Amino acid sequence: MQISFDDKDLEELITTGRNSKYKKYTRNAKFMNALATAYNYLRMSDCTNDLRSISFLHYEQLAGTNGLSSIRVINGMVERIIFREFEDGIRITVLSLDDKHYGNKK
Repeated sequence: MQISFDDKDLEELITTGRNSKYKKYTRNAKFMNALATAYNYLRMSDCTNDLRSISFLHYEQLAGTNGLSSIRVINGMVERIIFREFEDGIRITVLSLDDKHYGNKK
């Protein structure tokens, strides 16, 4: 899939493993490995239906959000990659890394 980023800080975090905006995540090696893995699965998928078959990602289309979808970064944490799908799942725009999913009050 073709992936573009709306959040350049998130793109820097995923591609380099460092970013000042997401500093709290860079200190967690397990999270950073899981983030790289989730991103690679996004990149290698031909369509979003492929993501459904990878159970630990917990792919879901978010209700009431006008076309937003998400995948879980790591089991046991609430952080999810929120993205918008275009052209029948061929191009994805990554919008944000969300830690408030499901009403989490961190």
